[in-house]
Amino acid sequence: MLSTGALRAHLLAARLAGTVATSREVSLRSYRLFAARDPRVLIGIDPERSWSERDLIGLMADKCGVSGDPRCTTGQDVIDPERTLAALDAFALRLAAVARCGGAVLIGTGHPHRLLGFYAALADALSAAGCTVLTPAHGHRVDITTRFGLRTYNLRYVRGVALVRRREAERSGGEPGAHTHSPLPVRTALEAAAESGGPLPGLVIGDHGWVCGAGQLGFEAIGLADTDDPALFVGEAEGVVSVVVPLDDAVRSDYYLPLTRYVLNRACLSQ
Repeated sequence: MLSTGALRAHLLAARLAGTVATSREVSLRSYRLFAARDPRVLIGIDPERSWSERDLIGLMADKCGVSGDPRCTTGQDVIDPERTLAALDAFALRLAAVARCGGAVLIGTGHPHRLLGFYAALADALSAAGCTVLTPAHGHRVDITTRFGLRTYNLRYVRGVALVRRREAERSGGEPGAHTHSPLPVRTALEAAAESGGPLPGLVIGDHGWVCGAGQLGFEAIGLADTDDPALFVGEAEGVVSVVVPLDDAVRSDYYLPLTRYVLNRACLSQ
């Protein structure tokens, strides 16, 4: 069993928390865009209240531990590992709850290069506990507007985890999945699940638009988020998202393995 102290040390050593790679400049830009309600940063959330840049700095200081001083405009962001640990415990409680009732879950990621292994382990453990890991809309087309224009993707499931792949990349076989913040993939999956008459998820697990898009539609959603992803934390503050774990979401994929062991143990789902 991985102790809390050992995990705290790992978070800091791997720069999942503590001083992280995300710069203050990048985070502040996201806060400004969110305050202007830019859909690229809202990623599926429709905030009930008006959030100014100063409001968002205060929220992110409270939720993540970044500097709450608006005059701090350069350098690297900082995530308080105690906040990460507390959120991981809350995350594990939601996993345990859905496992106890054998509920249906939908898992998806916009960070397949980094986080696929983390989510796949959750899918395996929840399936072993009697949950139904849903895979609606497999192969469906999803058109997403990017900074390069409109791009066409296919929705795929790998080890029970949803992701999108560019159509041209699928033909070459050279891409595990595309990085995306869009809520369109989860909307596509949930619409297909509803139209099929099959079960709808009692819990959606993921990041980026998977969490925000599902939460905005009324599904319980939990996930991971970096300091430049204010939408998830706003969703949590407004009661649309259940749990958000603050951490760097783009470190080496193997650095997330201790987190997997920790949350599965806390949820009593260890194999």
